[in-house]
Parts: sequence; C-alpha cells; structure tokens
Amino acid sequence: MLKAAGLALLTAGCAGAAAAQGLTATFPTRPVTMVVGFAPGGPADVIARLIAPGLGADLGQPVVVENAGGAGGSLGQGRVMAARADGQTILFGSLAQATIPTLLPRLNFDPLALQAIGMVNEVPMAIIARRDFPAANLAELVALVRREGRGLNLGNAGVGSTSHLCSLLLLATIGSPVTLVPYRGNALVMNDLMAGTLDLGCDQTTNNAGHIQSGTIRAYAITTPDRATALAGVPTTAEAGLPEMRMSGWNMLFAPAGTPGVVVDRLNRALMTVLRDENVLRRMVELGSNPATDARRTPAGGQAFWLAEIARWKPLLEAVGQSPD
Repeated sequence: MLKAAGLALLTAGCAGAAAAQGLTATFPTRPVTMVVGFAPGGPADVIARLIAPGLGADLGQPVVVENAGGAGGSLGQGRVMAARADGQTILFGSLAQATIPTLLPRLNFDPLALQAIGMVNEVPMAIIARRDFPAANLAELVALVRREGRGLNLGNAGVGSTSHLCSLLLLATIGSPVTLVPYRGNALVMNDLMAGTLDLGCDQTTNNAGHIQSGTIRAYAITTPDRATALAGVPTTAEAGLPEMRMSGWNMLFAPAGTPGVVVDRLNRALMTVLRDENVLRRMVELGSNPATDARRTPAGGQAFWLAEIARWKPLLEAVGQSPD
C-alpha cells in the first residue's frame, strides 16, 4: 500500500510538472493585452509603450497597450480583474494601485486580488510651475503658497493618481492649502502649465523632464534623495530646504490573483529580459526614470513593496477623505 501511495504521489507530481511545462510552452497563445489605467501620453503610458515591444519579442506574441483611464486608475484595474486569470490580460500598474483599496473600498472587484509580476521602474517627482511663476526657488515657492493659499491652483491627474498624492504630501508638508484641480490625465495638466493657465504641479519626471529642459515650465525640486540624471541641475527637496517631502512614483506589472504561477514566472522572465536591454534602460534615464531594483523586479519583491505602499498612503488618504468622482 505504501509503495502504491508513493507511486501515486510520484505520478501526480510528474503529471503536475508536465502540465506546468506544457502551460509555459503554450503561453501566450495570442497577443497579450497590457492595460494602462490612465490616458495616452501620460507617464505610465510612455513607459508601458517603451517596454511593450521587448515583452512581445520575448513572449513570441505582440503585447498591445490598451488605455482605460478614469476614476483614479480603477477603471483600468477593473478591466484586468474582469478578464480570465490566464496572463493574457495584465495591468501596467502604478502608485494608483496602492491608493484604490483605501479610496474605493466598495468596488465591484477586490482591489487586493492582484499578483505582482515585477516592478518596472521608479520615478522621481518634480515640483513644477508655469514658467513665469514668481518664485526663484523652492523656499520662495513655499512662502508664496503660504501667503496666497487657495488663490493658487495645483493640478493633478485625478484623485488617487501619483500626482495627486504628491500634491497632498506637498501641502501637508508645508502646512498650507491651495486649490487642487483634478484632470483626466497628466498630459492635460502639462498642457495647462505650458499655457500658463495653471500655477503648479507635482508630477513624475517621465512626464515633464523634456518640458523642464526646454524651459516651457519651471522645476523647483526633485522629491527623491538623489538628483535625477536627466535633470541634474534641479536640486532635491532636501537640498532645497524641504527634506520631509520625499516620495517616488513607480510602475509595476500585475496579473489577476489566481493566475498560474508558471505564467507569472514566464511574464517575469520577459520583464527581466526587457530590463537588461541597454536601449530601454538608456531611454528610461532620458525620461528621468530609474529601472526597478533587482529585489523589486521579482513577483515576491514586487508584491511586498506594493502592500507596503498601501499601508504607507492609507493614513494620509483617510485624513483627506477624498475619493474619485
């Protein structure tokens, strides 16, 4: 009986391994859809389209970027959660995936039912303004905000977006309110800043480095401990006298919870290949972004980081009490 039981376990194990190998060998069976929860042209969309060709080349099937913007990134996440957990539809996630569980607790899907595939990149935030904004440095900007208050407006890509969180953190740090103006995407924020109809922003460098370099907008500080390579002339918030103002945006690939582990691993291997591509890495740096650390590129490392971000932002979001419209 023991021999028979052992043989049965061995047979089952071999069958499971064979099935896993077969699934890996056949996945993907058609083009993979990578959903971005924000409008085309924004920082998440730019990085998603940068890595999509390399992912497709490694997987042997095209990776098609699909934009599903709105409601602070929850529409895009909902699109992925409604798909089969087979790896054919994945989410190009962002910091929004760490705010949705707090901002939208009554969705028609579980916002925690995601499996990280791996982090793609981390992005410094830049405190920016229209090019004729009357402040020569960050200290003067802070003084002006404290003096003018709600007479100034600060744009963001929608409640729960990375730029919205940066705005909340900035205002909490300096202890003064301004008029927050939500847009439906970062590109629209940039348009109004360049047009001079919006005063301030706090946005990812992937979205504004080129505009800062060209002088169409002003940059006062970078919110990470180190300066951004693409914006070496812009001081950090610590250097500019506001050391408490520290954060970064990030992007991560997610699959719906329940996606077979072998499929998650296959997608992760494709991501690892892309993040070793010198052309991709060079372009990321040009955009003001940094490739994810090795530890966060793994499914386990990415998952742990994501859950920690949810815990980090929950108290601030609950204190503000805002939710996407």
